[in-house]
Amino acid sequence: MHFDSVILHAAELLTLAGASHTPKLGTELAELGIIKDGAVAIQENRIAAVGTTREIEKLVKAGTRPKVIDATGKTVLPGFVDPHAHLAFAGTREKEFVQKIQGASYMEILEAGGGINVTVKATRKASRKTLVRLGQHTLNRMLRYGTTTVEGKSGYGLEPKHEYKQLLAIRDLNLIHPIDVVPTFMGAHVVPQKYKDRPEHYVKLVMEKMIPTVAKKGMAEFCDVFAEEGVFDINQSRRILNRAKEYDLIPKVHADEMTTLGGAELAAEVGAISADHLLKVSNQGIQALAKAQVVAVLLPATAFVLMEKEYAPARKLIDAGVPVALATDYNPNCMTESMQLILTLACLNMRMTPAEAIAAATINAAHAINRSHVVGSLEPNKQADILIIDTPNHAHIPYHFGINLVEKVIKNGKIAFSAQ
Repeated sequence: MHFDSVILHAAELLTLAGASHTPKLGTELAELGIIKDGAVAIQENRIAAVGTTREIEKLVKAGTRPKVIDATGKTVLPGFVDPHAHLAFAGTREKEFVQKIQGASYMEILEAGGGINVTVKATRKASRKTLVRLGQHTLNRMLRYGTTTVEGKSGYGLEPKHEYKQLLAIRDLNLIHPIDVVPTFMGAHVVPQKYKDRPEHYVKLVMEKMIPTVAKKGMAEFCDVFAEEGVFDINQSRRILNRAKEYDLIPKVHADEMTTLGGAELAAEVGAISADHLLKVSNQGIQALAKAQVVAVLLPATAFVLMEKEYAPARKLIDAGVPVALATDYNPNCMTESMQLILTLACLNMRMTPAEAIAAATINAAHAINRSHVVGSLEPNKQADILIIDTPNHAHIPYHFGINLVEKVIKNGKIAFSAQ
């Protein structure tokens, strides 16, 4: 066979194979499909073959000389998929970092006119070109830390022209950056100041103007809503998501993050592809997610930066048969682009094993954004999005934290980042 390149002699090659159609559940989550002395063959932008180094070397056509990438002593795995991130915004909030340290809660900061409101004001002032430039810096960092596919939410415009501007900037980023960016409309991120005393008017604007326009112009694939006390209640969230479904936008839910509101049950009811956060999810909510097979996207960095004592109940979710994924929740309140950090936080604060965390950050994360057929595992005919990590085994990745362990990022079959 003719290959463009081959990765040889991986100490551990993590294939994550066999879960492209349905996510990994329960004990399956810890099954990484490890091949010792593993190898991957790449043809154009696709994976052509996976096996041991000996097996792949035997497949190389006589007389051909594919580029050889030596992974001796390293761990090779699929590129990280980040299924929950807020991209293309202006207005960071480092001043609030001090307020949080001094004891102010997220909702207290929001109610005082801070939080999302600060970023909304700055994003409205920023041009589309500026949002793209800022987004490129973010994606560059994500790529260096191993993310090859990311979801990008709007939600900092909160009025039609600025929500569209944000989504168009996200589209631009997908076109110009190596990382694949999957767009989500989140006009229902918070009720803007203008509508603070008449939230139903804003719900109506989202439902009757924004959703139809976003869908008709193909600006997003998903529609997310922040179902939370003091933000959008369950009835409002249900109406927004059902309207989104009428326009073929796939529902997502920011669910049960700060209060047990029933966001998980709503996600199951409307057939959402994912329910995200879930720090306060009820037992009934967990059962509903399991029955509907909604992916639980857990965001340990958010709890970390909010200095919460309680994290999402990963073990209960996994044991109940809920498909679990991990994401950064990159946003002005949670400023990290590193999925490697997320693995460490998931292990130490949610008691996930390294193997479970890696599966949750690759193939299950791909399921959370409807990309499991093309990314998330190392299997023939899938997109050649591959990481070479400078660790002797997979457990070393979350264990050795606070630095970037990525040696190479291969995106669509080409080296997109190299530490050497």
